[in-house]
Amino acid sequence: MIKHFLDLEWKQFTRSASFGKSVALKIIMAFFALYFIAMFLILGVAMYPLLKETLPEKDPFVVFNGFVFFWILGDLVLRFFFQKLPVMSVKPLLTLPIKREKVVNFVLGKSALSFFNFLPLFAIIPFGITLIVNDYDVSSIAFWMLAMVLITLIINYLNFIIESLTAETELAFLPIIIVAGSLFALNHFEIINFADVLSNGILAIANNPLFILVPIAILAVVYYFNFKILRKKLFLDSSLKSKVQEVHASNMEWTRFFGDVAPFMQLDLKLIWRNKRPKSSLMLMVFGVLYGLFFYPNPVYQDMEFLFAFVGIFVTGIFLINFGQFIPAWDSGYYKMLMSQNIKYKQYLKSKYTLMTMSVIILFVLSIPYVYFGWKILLAHFAAAIYNIGVNTYVILLGGSFNRKKIDLNQRAAFNFQGTGAVQWIIGLPLLILPIGVFALANYFFSFEIGILVLILLGLAGIIFHQKIMTFITNKYLASKYKMIDAFDQDN
Repeated sequence: MIKHFLDLEWKQFTRSASFGKSVALKIIMAFFALYFIAMFLILGVAMYPLLKETLPEKDPFVVFNGFVFFWILGDLVLRFFFQKLPVMSVKPLLTLPIKREKVVNFVLGKSALSFFNFLPLFAIIPFGITLIVNDYDVSSIAFWMLAMVLITLIINYLNFIIESLTAETELAFLPIIIVAGSLFALNHFEIINFADVLSNGILAIANNPLFILVPIAILAVVYYFNFKILRKKLFLDSSLKSKVQEVHASNMEWTRFFGDVAPFMQLDLKLIWRNKRPKSSLMLMVFGVLYGLFFYPNPVYQDMEFLFAFVGIFVTGIFLINFGQFIPAWDSGYYKMLMSQNIKYKQYLKSKYTLMTMSVIILFVLSIPYVYFGWKILLAHFAAAIYNIGVNTYVILLGGSFNRKKIDLNQRAAFNFQGTGAVQWIIGLPLLILPIGVFALANYFFSFEIGILVLILLGLAGIIFHQKIMTFITNKYLASKYKMIDAFDQDN
């Protein structure tokens, strides 16, 4: 049965409309994986001599175990944001004579093979071998390595429990941040020394292998909880239950001033307001406006003028970047119906452009108080806003013509990578790196004012040639119109 499941997943992957982009993305991710593997290998090999040299009076094995608590907290937070349960399309299987328990066990078992679970081994095993070479007891180190593997798997399944409990809430990442932050604070202020307690527990396992039953029992408990949660959701009608809620409608008459694109703008604004996933774009606008406070109050960054352009692009373009990168995938649920209507595609795209331009203007106005930190910052934000309107809006729209992944608007908003493909990763290069590079070069070889002027001129050029650029982008969308319809019909 497991072989059959794997065969089905392989067919689903290779027959997908986004197969080519998925392969490209996986190649890119493979390079990142090799990089992290190399880093962990170096860490595992160098850890013993490094600890021996830094703390010669202490046992490196004991010191290393003292860091396990912080590794668990960091690993748990990272997994929450980046690791998702490797689900498969189970609905077709529910009509077949296959036990639900087998499907759930397959999904949970597949999660144990995650890269997140293998990565720590590249540090644990070399460190363990180094300890054995330095005359530590072989059986003790072997059980210690087993304990570390069990802890890794416990974190794996604990992450899915936390995710399932917070998935339905807005700002779902807040509970994990609060819990992890609270545990770290309790340990830091020595109210409860979790690091020592955990270190002593791991050392007890190394000294007495019988205690290995404790992490095994904890792993069995978290696995069972995951099993119960998934088993409860594994029904054909689980996604058909409708939520009854009061809808506060608005006719949005103010959009009529935008002429023939007003109906499309109304659709976009209602989509953003009524769905969790796109609503995050509005929440991130608040974060974007405050982003400069991470840099400008610090005197260290006052001389790094190239950072002004980066922060300006990010502050004035946070909505453009977050919302725009998924155009037209936001409409994937009804894209086929939309394309069957007697509408001009140019109007459809113009509404997206207008919405993004409005957001840039609003965010620039909200960022004006940054002039408190210097007039150069305000000037950089103004140039970045012009550049966002005249260049980045077109880059975003052009990138959207390659989108082939459907988006579920009802999934949780925070750090959700569903619907994300290679396009969203690659498009970041021209969006951020290009303007920062252009500004940095002009600033280095000429002056700050010349760098600002170059960004403004590039933005104005895009605004002047707006009609021609939009015509070109519209033709790109029309050329891939039917490929998008086919791709958005798929669930993977």
